[in-house]
Amino acid sequence: MAPALEEFLQLLRESIEGRTLSKLTLGGYRGADSTLRHLYVRPVDLRAGLQLSFVWRHATRDITKNHPVPEAIDLLAGLIGSDFRSAHLFTTAGGAQIEFADDGSARLKRLPNLASAPPSGRHDRAKRRPIPAGASWMQALGITNASGAPRGEMAAKFKQINRYTELLAPLIDDAPLPADHPIQVADMGSGKGYLTFAVWELLRNVVRRPAHIRGIEQRPELVDLCNRTARQCGCDGLEFTAETIADTPAAGIDVLIALHACDTATDDALARGIGAGASLIVAAPCCHRELSPQLQAPPVLAPALRQGIFHERQAEFVTDALRTLLLEWAGYQTRAFEFISTEHTPKNLMIAGVRRTGPCDRDAAAARVRALAAAYGIQHQRLAGLLGITLA
Repeated sequence: MAPALEEFLQLLRESIEGRTLSKLTLGGYRGADSTLRHLYVRPVDLRAGLQLSFVWRHATRDITKNHPVPEAIDLLAGLIGSDFRSAHLFTTAGGAQIEFADDGSARLKRLPNLASAPPSGRHDRAKRRPIPAGASWMQALGITNASGAPRGEMAAKFKQINRYTELLAPLIDDAPLPADHPIQVADMGSGKGYLTFAVWELLRNVVRRPAHIRGIEQRPELVDLCNRTARQCGCDGLEFTAETIADTPAAGIDVLIALHACDTATDDALARGIGAGASLIVAAPCCHRELSPQLQAPPVLAPALRQGIFHERQAEFVTDALRTLLLEWAGYQTRAFEFISTEHTPKNLMIAGVRRTGPCDRDAAAARVRALAAAYGIQHQRLAGLLGITLA
């Protein structure tokens, strides 16, 4: 066993014995199961005594199994460095990160104390909404009334906020976010700031990770409103700036969010996140106008796409499918899913990209991009151009 791995496992044992363990995250999976993504480990108190709960996160499901501590450590010793190339240990006394190179060499880094108090490990904890209705910023922004209940006209927005954070929480768990400094989040096109405040609440008071969140918005009056609200409600680490997406510095961004940025502004935001090497990119596209004039239907679809509504929907599909494939080319594991029911908003598609920790076959990924573009006669697309990929 490599000395670095021995030291890492000893730190794990000490955190278990001292009851300081918050969680252990294994990433960079290189095993035989094509659906497995990550392994999450946390302490649980059962009638049989303290055990470690393993959550095996697959692409479409989670599998949970509990192990006695000695058995769990033996299992982890065989997984770290073989099936999983990286592991992050989070404790209340600090943490550690170990990464393995292709040649088998290991690098261990000690991390400062950025973890929250350890979870209770009990299975009888009451479920709660990720974002409490009584949050002061919700009342300040007019979402809830003085008693913490959603205002009638804001009920849909309240539901959207909670759905958004429910989707974002597991993506944050999956992403290889830094453990040695506060998470840097940029929300491109933050508008009135409802969802930007929700991200702050999620990271600071639910996930309990130090974070600095910046909302980017062109309209100065909205920036002033959001900054004033953040100060009044004591939202430390949350600020808003009056900038365009294209002018926003990308360096140092760990999480990039772009919700309902109009037309190619979504592409500008995605390119900023990719350029920054962001661990997590989340976008909800809006106003798909760029590709519609170029769209040439494959022969089998041509009669149907003479109908304007079908042509419009096909242009939206091709635009977002290309964006998803381009994120994969850039080294991201992607998901596309419904953000919230169309009952509340028609702009309900969300694209998420979690940066892979391993290599990516860019030639094969670029071929998939070009094949889809060629099938619909697409000669140019904003994100492809920003990434230097020619489609014709």
